[in-house]
Amino acid sequence: MAPDQHKAPFRGLPSVDRVLHESAAAAALDRHGRPATVAAIRDCLSEARDALRSGAALPEPDEIAEAAAARLAEQARPHVRPVFNLTGTVLHTNLGRALLAEAAIKAATAAMRSAIALEYDLAGGKRGERDSLVRGLLRELTGAEDATVVNNNAGAVLITLATLAGGRGAIISRGELIEIGGAFRMPDIMARAGARIHEVGTTNRTHFRDYAGAMDDDTGVLLKVHTSNYRIEGFTAEVPAAELAGLARDRGVPLVNDLGSGTLVDLTRYGLTHEPTVAEAVAEGADIVTFSGDKLLGGPQAGFIVGRADLIARINRNPMKRALRIDKIRLAAIEATLRLYRDPDRLADRLPTLRHLARPKAEIAALAERLRPAVADAVGPGFTVSVADCASQIGSGALPQEAVQSAGLAIRHPAGQALAALAAALRALPVPVIGRVAEGAVILDLRCLDDAAGFLRNLAALDGVRR
Repeated sequence: MAPDQHKAPFRGLPSVDRVLHESAAAAALDRHGRPATVAAIRDCLSEARDALRSGAALPEPDEIAEAAAARLAEQARPHVRPVFNLTGTVLHTNLGRALLAEAAIKAATAAMRSAIALEYDLAGGKRGERDSLVRGLLRELTGAEDATVVNNNAGAVLITLATLAGGRGAIISRGELIEIGGAFRMPDIMARAGARIHEVGTTNRTHFRDYAGAMDDDTGVLLKVHTSNYRIEGFTAEVPAAELAGLARDRGVPLVNDLGSGTLVDLTRYGLTHEPTVAEAVAEGADIVTFSGDKLLGGPQAGFIVGRADLIARINRNPMKRALRIDKIRLAAIEATLRLYRDPDRLADRLPTLRHLARPKAEIAALAERLRPAVADAVGPGFTVSVADCASQIGSGALPQEAVQSAGLAIRHPAGQALAALAAALRALPVPVIGRVAEGAVILDLRCLDDAAGFLRNLAALDGVRR
């Protein structure tokens, strides 16, 4: 074949400059800028050359422009995207855990928009401490002498042990050497803190005498870890924190009580199983209590450390504190969230985590009945949609055996592969819908669905996603 004949199929391809004159390209230039738009057009022209070698038809300039614009739009889609959490897990670790209250969102937005007195004493006109923004609220709500805050609860445990037990022994029950998710284990955190792990008791039974017999001059702390993410039942025994507090006090050693997904209110008022509150742990005599901000507390990710003022002062002097500190945005959201707890009677109305946990099953079932016809129309023929009972979970390691009765929609199809395809299509919607496939159905637990109208508008795009 002569050189000119070999090149002939490609001569009809438009130049980059020609494509740039198309309306789709002009819109892309305005949205994404010239360098990105030109690069996308060149990529599309390169793919068109490869397609021509396989016998494809010659594309028009507007087709190249539209393909480039679509590519840029896909590249511009944020990786951090809202989703509809219809999994039935309220505090879903993989979906960001707690939703913030509107008051916290407003406070965080204000902190983003302007300078704030983060480490500035407005009364004295001099440098201040960022912990002072939330210290008073934490003391009031927990009964502790003092408080500080770091980036998460693992960080809170890490800096506490590094400060109080670095190079010394930390006594802990074997049954409390938990893994907290993502293969992060309490023994690893203790080791990184420089504490020498001293295990006592057995997996299922630990007694007072085990702790007492293990204490010596090398002991830096007694560590109690609330096993919130699992339960051992049957022939078991553990030492209550109040008894350990007495032992620690007699031996002059701090008791550190890690509550994990700590709560500031008694959950029984919302129909849930009792979970130890921070105030209870402080009242029982723990010298330091650590807990999370983005779990049962319902705020942003944070790790709180409350307890004796002298120990908090030592922790704050640890150089590690600067590496673990939190920024102004989260501090603003934390302060606003903590203020909601000062009005417990209206807390469930204002804090999404508690609102979702306390939502009555009857209300959710009524919502499912209203949505069922529209969902059936959206998923199309071949599928059946019915209202179903569900068992929601709290999530994030809190009350692992607690099933909260809920309701939702069960979508079924005779062909099993159709369910997997539907679940994938739901995840591909403009606002991804995350449910679960179980018991031969796609289950959409509606406990956490607040915006039903937005959900239905989003579902209208299902046909386009499938195509």
